[in-house]
Amino acid sequence: MPQKGRPPRSHAERARRLGLVRGIADQQGGVVSRDQLRQLRITDHEVLAHVHAGRWRPVHTQSLAVHTGPLPVLGQHWAAVFEAGRRGCLDGTSSLVAGGLEHFTEDVIRVSVPRGVLVRRATGIDVRQTRRLRAADLEPSGIPRTRPHVAGVRGALWAKSDKQATLILTMVVQQGMTLPERLGAELLTVRRDRRRLLVATVVTDLVGGVRSLGEHEFAQMCRLRRIPEPTRQVLRQGPDKKWYLDVYWEQWGVVVEIDGIQHAWATNVVADALRHNTIAIDRAIVLRLPLLGLRVAADDFFAQIIEALASRGCPMAVAS
Repeated sequence: MPQKGRPPRSHAERARRLGLVRGIADQQGGVVSRDQLRQLRITDHEVLAHVHAGRWRPVHTQSLAVHTGPLPVLGQHWAAVFEAGRRGCLDGTSSLVAGGLEHFTEDVIRVSVPRGVLVRRATGIDVRQTRRLRAADLEPSGIPRTRPHVAGVRGALWAKSDKQATLILTMVVQQGMTLPERLGAELLTVRRDRRRLLVATVVTDLVGGVRSLGEHEFAQMCRLRRIPEPTRQVLRQGPDKKWYLDVYWEQWGVVVEIDGIQHAWATNVVADALRHNTIAIDRAIVLRLPLLGLRVAADDFFAQIIEALASRGCPMAVAS
């Protein structure tokens, strides 16, 4: 029997409405919000019927999947935004992943809402209130999310470790999602954060490449580890051209070439350089040192420098 006061719906009308639901879900990773269903005049009774029949299933409290298979990342992101409410948006690394960031996975989806908005709790979602959410920070279309330069800086500030923060910033630039100059401009809006100095250092590396590693900084790193201070930017003449050696201990014949962090995949460059150096210590005097390595694995790389110097007879290069 039809509900009292509501005209009966024809089979064609029900099919039309379900077609609209599927059309919306196809754009949202198989997920629709309860508000969207109400706007399409899908009743709670109909929703329950689909759930009980095993065609749909609830996702958190504010959305449903119109299938019972696993949700793709896009569907998980939409469900997280729906759970946060109409003013919520993906932020940090979640926004970057939604925008196309590759080779990065996350355990929890980060969603930002303005101050004063009701925060719902759900498994796998971290909804946070923030004063930093401005209309200009948001992408104009697609799933609600912050722009890459905003998300990159916030993702770095919220990262689990300094290493992860460095990787996030590097990958965003490497994959062409934003420019380091835009990251720098966004960082200027952050007045106070425990990781602000690290982010500023990495962004400077990305803007300037190897030139951003100052002589004073590298010399200080050497002194902290009791390594003799090297000669830097030594000019050498080759058969066809001149070039500079970045760092050279001429007395012991050890060279360190410093690579800018914007040229190689952040997820591979540190491990590749460490492996290369292990081989080079036995058969060559040239070590590769990516700037990224100074940010996330400085002790490992300097241990290799010390080992190379000691193998060439440097009396002060004694590993502790």
